[in-house]
Amino acid sequence: MFLRLRQLCLVARDLEPVVDDLAAVFALQVCHRDPLVGHFGLRNAVLPIGTGFLEVVAPLTEGTAAGRRLERRAGDGGYMVILDTDELSRWRTRVAGAGVRIAADLAHGDYAGLQLHPRDVGGALLEINTMRGGADPHGPYAPAGSHWQDHVSTARVKRVAGAALQSDDPERLARRWGEILDRPVHGDGPGNWRVDVDNAVLRFIPPRDGRGEGLAEIDLEVVDMGTIQSAALSGGCRCDGNAVMIGGVRFLLSAV
Repeated sequence: MFLRLRQLCLVARDLEPVVDDLAAVFALQVCHRDPLVGHFGLRNAVLPIGTGFLEVVAPLTEGTAAGRRLERRAGDGGYMVILDTDELSRWRTRVAGAGVRIAADLAHGDYAGLQLHPRDVGGALLEINTMRGGADPHGPYAPAGSHWQDHVSTARVKRVAGAALQSDDPERLARRWGEILDRPVHGDGPGNWRVDVDNAVLRFIPPRDGRGEGLAEIDLEVVDMGTIQSAALSGGCRCDGNAVMIGGVRFLLSAV
């Protein structure tokens, strides 16, 4: 059984400027715009990085969960952490035992997923999904469309290595995620808590921006840090050392 970080989602008031910044700074391509997210009152764009994905969503209507997240955190920022697995039924049992409600039970063709209630999880909207034939990370993945592999560019970024969720109590949040995901919690101080999945590290950190609990940082392994930083500055994105700010999220760059 595997449990992998597959996708990270940002929420924005205005979709295209954030998508354009991600594409320009990291040399990415949009592989899919999913009409099914209209059911949630959203529109989106998905961009592959290696075998992982960045998604940006924006509300189309009033009263959406994404819109409430924008209001709660005073602007664009991180929204969802999406994991994939080959045994969704096991996780359905696991999250029920942890007292977590299912906010949305997703099923479409060969794809199925569980979006967990954010009040029962904390930090971000957490989804666990599965895809028939999806054990191969280069294989089918419905949220990215049928030809996502044709849009992969690793000229600047190799892969998504992890993410950080900020909280006033990082240890508590880390232990809650560890309980839900049935993974050990590692840590020895306020800014040093983590839960590992098969291909990435989920970090739990104190607040750094005054915007409350949420998905605050995304970790990228990059092959051309200088070009990324130059593109970010040219596009008006803020840079801070090895970090680039896009869509209310700090992208932390590490060279490989």
